[in-house]
Amino acid sequence: MRATPEIRAGYCHFVHLTTRWMDTDVYGHLNNVVAYSLFDTAVNQTLIGTEALEIPGGPVIGLVVETGCTYLGPMRFPDRIAAGIRVARIGTTSVRYEVGLFRNEDERASAQGYFVHVYVDSRTHRPVALPDNLRRVLQGLQRV
Repeated sequence: MRATPEIRAGYCHFVHLTTRWMDTDVYGHLNNVVAYSLFDTAVNQTLIGTEALEIPGGPVIGLVVETGCTYLGPMRFPDRIAAGIRVARIGTTSVRYEVGLFRNEDERASAQGYFVHVYVDSRTHRPVALPDNLRRVLQGLQRV
């Protein structure tokens, strides 16, 4: 069964990105791995920009432990991409982010997916409780 595309109103924060010439594959559209890169870029840009995480060199880092993506429509160069972000779940040491990629002015997502970060001590890579400042930022990104 084909997934229903999410709409922009389902996301509470947007990061604006652009496609690059090298992102396009032989079929003339964004290669599937580029969507994952856009997800990662949008979330980390948000976390760095809100000072929720200190990257690089901070005491805590997020490691991706699970991902998924549904491709719903083509994206190409030179499209503008609005990456909608929301937090679906906040645990003790982990977070599930959901991201929708919206091409140009489209109201429906061209790709939508998720990934789970487990936050760990940057030296030992052992899970740690989410720092208070990170938790506050994440709560502000929870589903609308």
